Parts: sequence; C-alpha cells; structure tokens
Amino acid sequence: MVFRRYGAEMGRQTYLWRRNAVYYARMDVPTDLVSVVGKTTLKKSLKTSDEATAKRCLWPVIQHWQREFDELRAQRALSEGDVELAVWQHYTDSLERDEARRRSLPTQDDIDEAMESAVGYVEREGIDISDPLALLDAGLEVQVLQNHLQGAKGIDAKARKARLSELRRHLSRGETALIEHEVDAFLEKNKLVFMPGSPDRNALARKLMRAEIEALRRAQERDEGDYSGVPLDPIVKPASGNPRELAGPGESIFEVFELYAAENPNQVKADTLNQARRDIGLFAQFVGSTYPVKLISKKNVREWKALLLKYPVKASESKVFRGMSFEQTVQHNAQVGKPTITPRTVNRHLSSLGAFCRWLVSHGYLDQNPVDGMTLNKEKHSKTLTFSAEQLNVIFRSPLFTGCRSDDQPRFIKQPGNVMIRDHRYWVPLIMLFSGARPGEIGQLAIDDLREEHGQWIMHITDDGDGEKSVKNDNSRRILPVHEELLRLGLIDRHSRLKQAGQTRLFPEAKRNSRGQMMADFSRMFSRYLSGLSIKNGRGYSQYSFRHGAADALRRAGYLDHEFKFLMGHGDTSMTGRYGMIPQGLLEKRVELINAIAYPGLDIEHLKTP
Repeated sequence: MVFRRYGAEMGRQTYLWRRNAVYYARMDVPTDLVSVVGKTTLKKSLKTSDEATAKRCLWPVIQHWQREFDELRAQRALSEGDVELAVWQHYTDSLERDEARRRSLPTQDDIDEAMESAVGYVEREGIDISDPLALLDAGLEVQVLQNHLQGAKGIDAKARKARLSELRRHLSRGETALIEHEVDAFLEKNKLVFMPGSPDRNALARKLMRAEIEALRRAQERDEGDYSGVPLDPIVKPASGNPRELAGPGESIFEVFELYAAENPNQVKADTLNQARRDIGLFAQFVGSTYPVKLISKKNVREWKALLLKYPVKASESKVFRGMSFEQTVQHNAQVGKPTITPRTVNRHLSSLGAFCRWLVSHGYLDQNPVDGMTLNKEKHSKTLTFSAEQLNVIFRSPLFTGCRSDDQPRFIKQPGNVMIRDHRYWVPLIMLFSGARPGEIGQLAIDDLREEHGQWIMHITDDGDGEKSVKNDNSRRILPVHEELLRLGLIDRHSRLKQAGQTRLFPEAKRNSRGQMMADFSRMFSRYLSGLSIKNGRGYSQYSFRHGAADALRRAGYLDHEFKFLMGHGDTSMTGRYGMIPQGLLEKRVELINAIAYPGLDIEHLKTP
C-alpha cells in the first residue's frame, strides 16, 4: 500500500496520509516497541475523502495509539520495586532449589531402613553371613544408597564451589552470561522486555548474580548443618509492598482523566484541555499508565519534576529522541546535550497536573493535592524582547519580504530570488507590527472581519462565523482600526481581490495543526528564519516581538498602558468587540491611537505592493 503525506502535523511528525481519495491515520511504531507490537507502522482508514473531517477524526486515533504505546512502556518499565522483587525471588528460589535437591537425596533414615530390610532378608533366607558374596548381594541396596548419598553430596559441593567462583569472577568483570537465562525468565513472567545491552537489563543481571552468590554461601553453610545464615549483601532483602500495583477498572490515570476532561470543571478551551492531556500523558508515561490514580504522591511529582528540568525542548519533534520513552529521552539528552525546557514550561506541566489533582481531591480519589508547593520560582529575564529598528530593517529587507528563490521549502525562502511571497507569511508580521494583534487572531480573519465602518477600515477580532475561529478570552474580542501603513502597503487591495474571487478568509493558506493551533507551522518556520538572519540566538525573539513592539511604540507616543491595553486584548473591551459595532467618535479615537504606532528608523518603503 502506497501512501502520500498530506499535512496534519503533531510536532513535526505527519500522521495524516492520503491513498487515492481516502485519508488514513498513519504512525510509525517507536523503535523500542517494534519487537513488542510486531510491526513498524500502524495504519487506519479514516473513511473520508474530506480533509477537514479527516483532521477531526485523526487526533482520537493517534491518541489511542499513543496510549497503547504508553501502556506497553508502563508494562516494560522496570521500577525499583521490580528490581527488589527480582533479587529476593532469585535468592529464595535458589535456596528452594538447593533444598529440593537435598530432599531428593537418600537420607540416613532411608539407609537405616534399607539396612533393616537387608538384615531381615538374611534371616528369612538363612544366608550364611560368612559367605562374602552372599552378604554383598544382600546388602547391595544399602551400599548403593550410601554411595549415592556420599557421591551426590560431594558432586553438589564441588558444583556449588565452582559456580560461586565463576559468578564472582564474572561479576568482577561485568559479564552477565551466567545469569541471562534468569533475567529472561523474570522479564517474561512480569511482561518486561529489554533489549540485550540495555543499561537497566545489565544492572538487573548484576544484582541477580549477587543474589545467587548469597544463596550459594547459604548452601555451603547448610552443608555443615548451619541453617541460621542471613544475607550479608545489603541489596538482598525481602521485597517491600506491592512493587507493581495495577489500577482497577476505571482507576488508571488515563481513564480518570477522561472523566475530568468530560466535566471540564474550569471550562477551559479544547486546546488547553488537549495540552493538559499531553502534559499528564507525560506524567503517566513516567509512573506507568496502569498506575492507580489514587497512589499519585508527592514523591511521584517530585521525581517527575526533577526529570522535566532535564527534558529537551521539542523532544517529540527531534529524530535524536525518536522512539524513546520519557526517561530514555532524558537519559539520552545527558549525552547529546540538547537545550532543555524552561522553568516556565516545567511549571505549565505542573499546573496541568495540579488542576487535575485538585479535581481528584474534590472527588475523593486523593486526600490532598501532591502538586501543592511544587512549582518553580518564575524565570527572571525571560520576557519577549522587542526588535530594534536595525533588526526590523534586516527582517523586512530579507528574501521573505523582498523576493526569494522559491517558497516550496523553508531553505529556499532564505535565498534571494524573484518569487514574491504575499500570503500570511508576508502579512502577519506586518499586521502584528502595526496593530499588536496576536498571530492566530490575524490568521483566522474572515473576509467580512475586514470592513469599513464610518469611513474607516477596521479588523474585527472575533470568534463569530467560522466554527474553527477562537479567541484567547472574552477580552480578546475587539475592533482594531487598520493602520495607515497597512493601507499603504495594499492590505485592502488584497481584501478586494480575494472577495471578488469568492474567498471567505483573508488568509486562506493559514492552517491549523491537528491540535487546533492556528499557524503553528509558521511560528516554527519564522523562529528558524530569525535564527538564519542572526537575529535570534536562544530565547527572547519571536514573532511575538512584533506585538510587544507595538506596545512599546504606543508608550513612546506618550500613552499609558491602561489607555491602550484594550487594543492588545487585555482588560475590558466592552460590548463593541462582541457585536462588532462601534460609535463613530469612539472609532476615531481608536484610529488616532493605532496610527500613533511608529518606528523611528524603520524603512519599509520598498514593500509597497505593486
């Protein structure tokens, strides 16, 4: 079956594929699970030829597969309790096998009974005890038993001594061949699978060797009749508690989270809820997706937070970490040294889990919220930076705005050429610069959202109309006059052309990803574009620098924050934002405010649309 990639991304992996006219969900099985799943790729028909419908159906399928992977990893994850259990079981099983061997050997009672039987036979048969051959024949069974007992004891003692010597020699060299079969047996019994050479597997093997060494020492003591010996190696001790307690029906983290999501107690947006689902999914991957929700503890959260601080940025998008579990990713990043997520992002994960745990407390699953007090202090100096006039000139004289080699691939956008890009990639930064609007708000604008009111062109930021439109909050609904510089650049001309062509959106090329985020791909591309221009080096600069620049421009013009915060979608925007109607006098004041956004030293005269 041949598939064609067709968009719909989560991270950088593309999961939506099309074969002929039908869309499919298609996902590569993580490399560490291929041997368990039995295939390298999962495919499922979405039974539709409509791309929008396919995207809506895609996420539940991908989420289901990811949960299956998490559950497999949870079954495979070797906890401290598992190791403790494996060591103690191997020690006690080794001693039990030794005792079973001893029980199989003839005892002195067996020999005495055989002797009595031989004497009775001699007496009954009247055998002449002076005849050596006759006497030997009568006592043959006794002799066999005696020889077997003495011989077996000697052989067993030599075998134990040799085994003990070999185990100690192999342990000192880090070799595990002598114990591999025992490791395999434990892993199979507990549905734990590790590839040969795994550090966790090697560590388990070494501990089992130490357990067997202790068992052999006890066996040697028993040869002398001493059954009082106890393990001297500190790792050989009875397993405490239930190392792998599994959730009952409806009590796993994933199952209970879906109850929480259905109730949505905080009435958050679908995208926020999906983000929480991913954050808590990472926690479930850490503790195991079959972990009972009632057992979530401070210790769980503390250890998870410690690993989050070492978790690489966009790990799911990097080929370096493909196929790795949460903990494997952290371990591997210690070697490759990718940048790690910020304390702010760590706090977002903790916030998602904390909100879920508050609901668990209120519904009787937990007695207290284990996330309370766990958040990190806020980052210092982590705010978004604004572009200088020099940086803005570099940006707006770059190929994306003046002509590039091709717009087919990101690398061609950075190369000068004759291809003029005039879609959302061109317009969104400019509109942000002269309005302070958010990129998602601009990308979703409908043709009817850009219109004339009282002789002035306005942008209506709203979630009315298209069912996929959204705003950050109620205050984000607002009316923004179109800046005079955007009029000069030809934004209204674009609007007229698209309207005449029957388009319903101002930027039809701007897409949402499978999470519902508007222009996430553009955000990623533009961040790399800034790096290519040597403007971005680490955190600080992004497309949001245009939005912050608009606020700084209004401050330079003498306005106080409270006088223009409604333009940014902060504070009360009144009912004008909701209904799209505004009195002429109020609109004129807003026009004055918007046109006060200026950038001394900025030169974009060359951008006038032909």
